[in-house]
Amino acid sequence: MTQQKRYKKVAVLMGGPSAEREVSLRSGAAALRGLLDSGYDAEAVDVHGREFKLPPGTEAVFIALHGAFGEDGGVQSVLDQMGIPYTGSGAEASQVAMDKVLTKAAFDRHGIPSPAYRILHRGDAFSFPLPAVVKPSGQGSSIGVHLLRSPDDIEAALADAFRYDDTVLVETYIDGRELTVGVIDRHPLPVVEIAAPGGWYGYTAKYTPGQTQYHCPAAISEAVRDEAWRISLAVFDALGCEGVGRVDFRLQADGSLFVLELNSIPGLTETSLLPKAAAQAGIPFPELCHRLMQTARYGAGRGGGHGSL
Repeated sequence: MTQQKRYKKVAVLMGGPSAEREVSLRSGAAALRGLLDSGYDAEAVDVHGREFKLPPGTEAVFIALHGAFGEDGGVQSVLDQMGIPYTGSGAEASQVAMDKVLTKAAFDRHGIPSPAYRILHRGDAFSFPLPAVVKPSGQGSSIGVHLLRSPDDIEAALADAFRYDDTVLVETYIDGRELTVGVIDRHPLPVVEIAAPGGWYGYTAKYTPGQTQYHCPAAISEAVRDEAWRISLAVFDALGCEGVGRVDFRLQADGSLFVLELNSIPGLTETSLLPKAAAQAGIPFPELCHRLMQTARYGAGRGGGHGSL
């Protein structure tokens, strides 16, 4: 790769202490290979807790930590204190994007279309029209997430969701197609449609090769595509995110789009969606890793110039 690099010696943080550790290790291993293929002096750091050491001479960090500590602002705060640039959003924006309750509040303030919802705490009575989706407030990768179609589903689903968080989000299930838009440095990538078995894109469907079909670019009109792109950037602005992210949608038959969430550290595994969209845009995986590395910054006022895809 001949492009000039802002950083040469980089560390890839992977693993982490969350329930998404195994997925993170896969994302991190893929990112490491991509960076090495791009000509970086890259080294893996397997993070087991909230303390870690960077290799001597590390100039910047590629964060491939999913879930708690990786996406909730924890590792970003540590790196800010170190004065080390890193990929993805800053600490505050990461915390908001990871917390589904804070995300919903931001969507409400900024007029982002998203499903109707209710917040539940332990011991609260369940009173919400079905079908609905139950989500732990601070988890990702569909861990603890359940689709409730019948009253018989409620008790077990809530018990599982509360295993992962003291606060649970219940939101209206939007019947329709599932779409996702990856964004790199404010440039939306081609829209991906997710065709999961039974229409439910849960943990198994996400991480088992062959379980789910992906269509990229999605077979949607230019108007829907452009609206999905517009809303994706509005979501970034509403949450204060930057660098990279992936915005998930449901598309109803009438063309209405509803935002489910923003993933501030999208997966980079063999089944992950950001690499698929980048490839469709003509960006091979090593180039994708390079472009993400170029966005690395730290601290308050992390924004910089927006490069071109």
